[in-house]
Amino acid sequence: MVSITTIEASPIAPVAAPVKPELRVGFVLMNQFTLVPVAGLVDSLRFAADKSFRSQQVLCQWDWMTLDDLPITASCGMPISPTKPLNLWAQYDYIVLAGGLLSETRNPPDWLLEGLRDVHAANIPIIALCSASFVLGKAGLLDGRRCAVHFTLRDEFKERFAQATMVIDKSYVDDRGIITCPGGTAIDLAANLIRRHCGAVRAQKGLEYLLVDEPEEEAGQAAASDSVYQNDRVQRAIAFMRANLDASLTLKAVAEAVGTHPRQLHREFVANTQEPPANYWRKLRLDHARRLLVNTSQNITTIALACGFSDASHFILWFRKQYGETPYSFRKRRHEVERFDWHGDRVGLDPEL
Repeated sequence: MVSITTIEASPIAPVAAPVKPELRVGFVLMNQFTLVPVAGLVDSLRFAADKSFRSQQVLCQWDWMTLDDLPITASCGMPISPTKPLNLWAQYDYIVLAGGLLSETRNPPDWLLEGLRDVHAANIPIIALCSASFVLGKAGLLDGRRCAVHFTLRDEFKERFAQATMVIDKSYVDDRGIITCPGGTAIDLAANLIRRHCGAVRAQKGLEYLLVDEPEEEAGQAAASDSVYQNDRVQRAIAFMRANLDASLTLKAVAEAVGTHPRQLHREFVANTQEPPANYWRKLRLDHARRLLVNTSQNITTIALACGFSDASHFILWFRKQYGETPYSFRKRRHEVERFDWHGDRVGLDPEL
């Protein structure tokens, strides 16, 4: 006689879907790189990477790469091994080139210069830490741009790269997709990147736990970043756009506000920002909408109207085109991360957030 035993299925714990990172950074470490700015940048990402303090790469992710895929040594003598083969095209939001001793950055290989030019042409922002600005200068990426340079390097930098506008009193400069940081901790740069992609709360989390006060100038960082454009009328037009993100104004109104006509404004925008004014204004509106989705509980329609879109459908369409997902899914991912960690285990909400 055969006995049949009924096996009761055990409950299966819900597994959260993998969370799409909001900020992906590829670090390219040159030999004898300066450790401190790299550490400040990545530790800030670490605190913003999950809702708790497990140092898991959930909402922010990063890779370590070297020019030859072999271990290298920082200028302080610390050895470090790459975690990924060198790949500048792995869907990074930023490529960070970390320099240090000038002997390693004065004469970079031609293939690296060509690769960086291609990355910039693809509109992937590049961050140069410490003397990596010399690499970008040799690639021609600093011509006509402002560049933050360490005061000890200013004479040689000025001699080599006369087409760049050297700045020695800023911790970093963001000029149209090229970000230069002369050294220091780079924590204020990291906070600005996290604020832009992940929201003010997560940026503040890192600052608090790294015992750093938020720089006073961050309140005006967005307006300050506009000053990198050489054309005064373009700067004034952007300021007008920022002041009227919720208004359904035409480009004719923008042009009239800065004393020109739409066709001339279009030409000057393309020459200075590499995109038409309509695209630039829409990106400002969408960036503002992301901040509202992160930092408020307003519904989608309210946010759409607050950002100058005619209705929620129009807003959702452009948000999906820009960020690859709907505003609803963007906000929902954040709530899911508060309930589950990277492995799908339920965790408590972080009281600090």
